[in-house]
Amino acid sequence: MVPERKAFVLRINKDLWDELQRMAAQELRSVNAQIEYLLREAVAKRGRRLRAPNSDDARGKEGS
Repeated sequence: MVPERKAFVLRINKDLWDELQRMAAQELRSVNAQIEYLLREAVAKRGRRLRAPNSDDARGKEGS
């Protein structure tokens, strides 16, 4: 079963976007998957638990 995904618009500084694109390319992810990865990492560092993403999400198969 595909997990529910929430779509939203994000306004972001061009320099930050460019860096996210570089990071995503280096890690073979889409920018969307990279942002989600970084958000999950930040949430975990704050001691919060989330369900693990499925393997397709972690690899950025959903597109950017």
